[in-house]
Amino acid sequence: MIVRALPILFAIALALSHGVAPAKATEKLIVLLDWFVNPDHGPLIVADELGLFADQGLEVELIAPADPSAPPKLVAAGQGDVAVSYQPQLHLQVDQGLPLTRIGTLVATPLNTLTVLADGPIRSLTDLKGRKVGYSVSGTEEAILGAMLRTVGLGMADVELINVNFSLSPSLISGQVDAVIGAYRNFELNQMDIIGRPGRAFFVEEHGVPPYDELIYVARNDALDDPRLGKLLDATERAVQYMVNHPDDAWALFVRNHPDVDDELNRRAWRDTLPRFALRPAALDVRRYERMAAFMKQAGLIASIPPVASYAATVR
Repeated sequence: MIVRALPILFAIALALSHGVAPAKATEKLIVLLDWFVNPDHGPLIVADELGLFADQGLEVELIAPADPSAPPKLVAAGQGDVAVSYQPQLHLQVDQGLPLTRIGTLVATPLNTLTVLADGPIRSLTDLKGRKVGYSVSGTEEAILGAMLRTVGLGMADVELINVNFSLSPSLISGQVDAVIGAYRNFELNQMDIIGRPGRAFFVEEHGVPPYDELIYVARNDALDDPRLGKLLDATERAVQYMVNHPDDAWALFVRNHPDVDDELNRRAWRDTLPRFALRPAALDVRRYERMAAFMKQAGLIASIPPVASYAATVR
């Protein structure tokens, strides 16, 4: 017997007549995270667990970096499709010539704080005069600290900066420093409270720093017409809606395949991060990017202020 291939339209019609729909093609998308999986990545994990990426015809691979500074550079080099990054870092990277564009927002408010011990001597920013301030990342954090100090008539010469190498809360609790800049309000504050050494936070956006998007999605400039990018944002938008409406169920989905984050610290961080996720991740606030660029130019971190359209966009 000779078996010939059925014409494609007839084959589809035959499959549908028997109740079998043709398989939906999937496209792979590689997303490089900014850090190991944690509640900041909730919409990505929940979208995957709910099958929202699959609904968009996507197979999304989430990769945690060995070096947190590497993902945007890897995407710029074509070794990943999307990177989770930070708005202030994007301004620096664009100034350095990296071909990157913000395509969406993950966490829509600053998480950064200047944190002190709640029972310590620092009651207001003026009390920082003559004190030691720990930091982890030079450049942006120093600019933020400087802006906060200026609101109370102080300058960088009034404090002693100490690089604590990402050991923010331990250096504060041990007395190595009197304050730390760069502590996240959803993590370090909860961590300190859990061990019985609660902190007090001064929120950067309330003390001289323009509001900004903490976590964003970035892609290569020449990939903005890739339809997978819009599908990614559509799926995470639906995930955030689910998380807001069903926070406990969403948490159960989040930890289902990540049991290592199922602890008190991450449960608290989940609660505190939930209202900060972008409800409209594709929406672009041009004024917000203009203000932050001007802030960084004034601080001497970038040489010029490019048009927002050259490094931030909405995708379809």
